[in-house]
Amino acid sequence: MSFQDYPPQGTRRFGAVNWLGMWTLYVKEVRRFIKVITQTVAAPVITTLLFLAIFSLALGRLRPDVQGVPFAEFIAPGLIMMTMLQNAFANTSSSLLISKVQGNIVDILMPPLSAGELNVGIAMAGVTRGVMVGIVTALGMIAFVDIAIVHLWAVIYYAIAASLMLSLLGMLGGIWSEKFDHLQAVTNFIITPLAFLSGTFYSIRQLPDFAQEAVMYNPFFYLIDGFRYGMTGHADGSVAVGVVFTLGLNVVLWLITDYVLRRGYRLKA
Repeated sequence: MSFQDYPPQGTRRFGAVNWLGMWTLYVKEVRRFIKVITQTVAAPVITTLLFLAIFSLALGRLRPDVQGVPFAEFIAPGLIMMTMLQNAFANTSSSLLISKVQGNIVDILMPPLSAGELNVGIAMAGVTRGVMVGIVTALGMIAFVDIAIVHLWAVIYYAIAASLMLSLLGMLGGIWSEKFDHLQAVTNFIITPLAFLSGTFYSIRQLPDFAQEAVMYNPFFYLIDGFRYGMTGHADGSVAVGVVFTLGLNVVLWLITDYVLRRGYRLKA
């Protein structure tokens, strides 16, 4: 018998990356929201279609085209993106908070998974839910709005970048929160206002100059504006700046989440 046959306690046997464990965690998180698909996918899609119907029927004929884009086609990408943002955040935040409240967070912490592997497994499940809800919402809108894709790369990039950003924010929110009231406060006072004040229902060029400057510091604006650019060819801001800004912010959020998981902040007793 050699030393390799009896590695020291705590030594990983999976190589540099525990691919099987990471994949298992990802599948577990995806199955968690698939089991209640009427709540996690169908419900937000119906809500978004109701938003579209209200704005189209009540205001569609009164609102002029937005720089050549019909009003209904203008708000459709914003509504799709808003739905993706909310659901990606809800997936990761609820998963971690429920595990903490029920006391089974140990089921995530005990397996031989590093902080980076936990980050990938949980965050990618949030991305999956965000993108899935976005696709289903877009398919539902086809019956009411002329949905088109002008720049495919922008649609794909911003859908993934937005879902990843909110997945990471959801993880931080779920880790920080100690009860559902805390998480609801984050949703009501941070996520929802940033989404509504980012040009979802209007062009920021209609705002006063000082308001336009303020919106440029809202990361959700770049996500919605870039996604709208991909579907309509119209953008209020710089698409290049949006790509760099969202990419850099995702890197920063990833590093913060990885650090928090390594420290076990509010996860380990």
